[in-house]
Amino acid sequence: MSTIETSTETSTEMSTEMSEPTQPGTASVWRVVRDQRKIGGVAVGLMVASFWIVGQLGEWRLAGCIAGGVLFGLVNHLATEYWLLKTITSGEQPTRNQMVMSTVVRLTVLTVVAVGVAVVFWPDGIGLLLGLAIFRLIALVMTTIPLLKELKNP
Repeated sequence: MSTIETSTETSTEMSTEMSEPTQPGTASVWRVVRDQRKIGGVAVGLMVASFWIVGQLGEWRLAGCIAGGVLFGLVNHLATEYWLLKTITSGEQPTRNQMVMSTVVRLTVLTVVAVGVAVVFWPDGIGLLLGLAIFRLIALVMTTIPLLKELKNP
């Protein structure tokens, strides 16, 4: 008798799952961080490497600025991914103007903060811009390689 009850419960659960539309996940910062853990690990590695290499040369402020640039790059990357996830999970199609405005606002804030810190901590502050550039290059490569693999496979 337990087998019949179990099969009835299973079939009821299956029919309920099949009749309900699958909801895409909700957009959350934790989901973005979890999805982007590889790039986060690389960013932490770059920050540690900046202190390990440049700090050992006695340039601790420069090492901090490079690590700060990598951190700013990571925050920018996660903000971009969060915006994309929020847009995808909402189901609406963003207009070109919405995409442009989101990008312009995010990059303007990032640029003003980065250049402001670079000026305040001059000449070591230029390391912040270097850290941003290094992170952006590595993030671009890490994003492009899976896309190229996907295009290669039929």
